[in-house]
Amino acid sequence: MPLPFMTAGRGFDATDDVALPYDDHDQWRRPYRLGPWRVGVAAVLLLLASFILLATVITALAAGGSGAVVCAVVAAVVIAVALRMLRMGTWVSRHGVRRVSLLHTSTVAWNQASAVRTVQQPVRWLGLPRTVQGQALVLVRRRGEHVPLLTTHSADFLSRGDAFERAADTVEAWGAEYQRAH
Repeated sequence: MPLPFMTAGRGFDATDDVALPYDDHDQWRRPYRLGPWRVGVAAVLLLLASFILLATVITALAAGGSGAVVCAVVAAVVIAVALRMLRMGTWVSRHGVRRVSLLHTSTVAWNQASAVRTVQQPVRWLGLPRTVQGQALVLVRRRGEHVPLLTTHSADFLSRGDAFERAADTVEAWGAEYQRAH
C-alpha cells in the first residue's frame, strides 16, 4: 500500500535537473524523503502502540471496564503522535511554504517572503535543546524575521548532507520561482 506522506511523491535523484519536478504545483509536497531517524522513532512508537492494544484486549477480556478504555485511549494517542511525526517537516506548493511541527503548523505565502537561503549557524541536534554548528535553510519574511525550514542536524538530514543540499536547493528553487511571480 503506498503511503504518500512517506515519500516526496516522485523520488529525487542526483540526476534530476528539474527544480520543480511536479505537474500539479497547487498540491502541498515535501521536497525530500524522510530521514531514518524520523522513520525509526515512528516505527518504535507504532510497535509500542501494538503492545498497548494487545494489553487493551487482554484487559477487556479479563476485567473489562475502564482499564480497557484507558489503554485504548493511550494507544490512540501514541498512534496519532507517530503519524504526526511522519507528517512533520517542510512542505511547498505554489501558495507558499508550510512548516509542520508536532503540535503546530504554520504557512508563509511566497509573497510574504523576501528570500530563502542557506546559512551557517548553530542548529538544534535532533530537535533537542543541544545546539551544534551546522547549516539551516531559512525563509526571511518581509518583516525581517527568519523562519528555519530545514537543518543539517534534524531527524531528516542527520548524516545525510547530500540530501540536505538537494532539499535546500529544491526549496530555494520553489521560492525563486514563486517570488518572481508575485
